Amino acid sequence: MPTPPPESLAGDLPVAAPAPSRSRISRLLFALLAYTSLGVGMVGLVLPGLPTTEFVLLAAWAASKSSPRLANWLDNHRLFGPILKNWRNGRAIARRAKLAASASMLLALVIMLISLPHGAWLYLVMAGMLLGNLWIWSRPDRR
Repeated sequence: MPTPPPESLAGDLPVAAPAPSRSRISRLLFALLAYTSLGVGMVGLVLPGLPTTEFVLLAAWAASKSSPRLANWLDNHRLFGPILKNWRNGRAIARRAKLAASASMLLALVIMLISLPHGAWLYLVMAGMLLGNLWIWSRPDRR
């Protein structure tokens, strides 16, 4: 006798489509990326020049592929939740976050210019900060 289709086993309830299977190793790597990015983003809250928003976005993306619990925690977090909501609703970054990012990068740049020897690496860092600022300010503001 042939086995009945899955729909008939569930009674009247619809059967959800199976989630794409990921190997245990890929889930582990995505989780490692998520937690590392979140950690760097948290350090960026207090360390000038280190961005927070970009690392939180990366953490949320990686968490969605590895850890529903972490993804849910980020979505409902008091600080990170609004960042993710703005990003998902129009790729927006709040003006306050843009100003904070620009000010912290400027502060870090001044500290580096005063305290470190100048060289090609410093000019590469300056170019990276400039590109980061241009990208941030090219995003729409939160509506």
